[in-house]
Amino acid sequence: MDSTYDVRVYKILTYKGKRKTTYTVRWVVNNKPYREPFATYALADAFRSELVSATRRGEAFSLATGRPVSHQSGASSLNWYDFAIQFCDVQWRRTSGNNRKTVAKVLMAATVALLRTSPTGFKAIDVRTALREWAFNTKRRNDAPPEVAAILKWVERNSLSMAAWEDPAKVDDVMHALSTKLDGTAAAASSVKRSRRVMNVAMEYAVKRRILRANPLPKGRGASPKTSSAVDKRSLLNPTQAGALLGWVWRRPRGGRRLHAFFATIYYAGPRPEEVIAMRVRDIRLPDENAKDQWGELLLHTAQPEVGKQWTDNGDIHEERGLKGRASDDTRPVPCRPALTKILREHIREENLKPGDLLFPGEKGDMLAGSVIRRAWRTARQKVLTPDEHASPLGKRVYDLRHTCLTTWLNNGVPPAQVAEWAGNSVPVLLATYARCISGQLKDLQKRIEAGDDLPDPAADD
Repeated sequence: MDSTYDVRVYKILTYKGKRKTTYTVRWVVNNKPYREPFATYALADAFRSELVSATRRGEAFSLATGRPVSHQSGASSLNWYDFAIQFCDVQWRRTSGNNRKTVAKVLMAATVALLRTSPTGFKAIDVRTALREWAFNTKRRNDAPPEVAAILKWVERNSLSMAAWEDPAKVDDVMHALSTKLDGTAAAASSVKRSRRVMNVAMEYAVKRRILRANPLPKGRGASPKTSSAVDKRSLLNPTQAGALLGWVWRRPRGGRRLHAFFATIYYAGPRPEEVIAMRVRDIRLPDENAKDQWGELLLHTAQPEVGKQWTDNGDIHEERGLKGRASDDTRPVPCRPALTKILREHIREENLKPGDLLFPGEKGDMLAGSVIRRAWRTARQKVLTPDEHASPLGKRVYDLRHTCLTTWLNNGVPPAQVAEWAGNSVPVLLATYARCISGQLKDLQKRIEAGDDLPDPAADD
């Protein structure tokens, strides 16, 4: 039952504080108390009169909101599942593949939390899969197999209405679902923050479409977990460790030399992995082999993140995008140090690559798969690092090669503005990310501090 006629309305409660007076309307719906404060008595009295008039008309009150059913617009009684589908389709048109996956994951968790009852005729994992992979995938929804369609029909019938968002307890249930893993443990702070950001966009969309009167999500201090963008210093590799890891990859029987050149490019030049995957032979400018100066240049202009063919518009596993934080046709030159120049020159010669070819193609000539990259790096860590090092964050992700490169540049005295330009970051983001990793300059800084004017020694006057 979603409504009741068991309603009692009380007199207006007046509270005179030091700064202002508050007038609170109080009423009870099915033994559940409700309160609504107002700044003036006239506003409170008008609201109370509406509640009293509704009871005299014999109007039912919503169990979810405590308000008369007539207070809800036609839109606010919309089924949550239908709204989530609508929001998903709007976001699909304006977001990337990775963002689409995030939206689907968040809507899936919220939908499970907004079911009237737990599924009994279906496995919980099948319900979550149906929602994440089919319901909240605009591209695949209409092609769902019969068993998935049956699950989605059940979800639609058993979803609460949007009025549930006016119940603080139900909002807390959804927030809890977004902040925990399936095993009940707390999710990572960055994941929680990302989920709440998506849900906030959904609620603002509901307000804009007049489905909800206000954004019901909690705001203010403590509403979202604190996160840090700073790099964990323990994840950085020293030259000996990096050399051992890349050396093992080079000796790998299957595609080792190609992957060695791939990892070396990230370690020496600092591009993002998805930018390296997209590079073509013509995007690198290498000096003549007999030239005295062996510095080259990499020209980055495209990224190819791997998102899965079910999330891209064209069905490709990778999604072609411009550089992060830049215009779609912008480019970013990055210096290619002599050691990398030698590696890339030998790689191009051994692979017999042409100017228009991918610099690091897969075995079949297509885009290098992320699974191949991660598997090779994971195995290299297992084979090279000690048990203690392997259990630590040391080089745990391929992306840590980029972190190591940028940190090395900063520690060697390259100005932050120049490092930010080569890295494709802003200076504030660069410093916030790598400030804790800058080292090796303490003695010089101490000398600069000592070079300042010292106060006279009081003992010298005695």
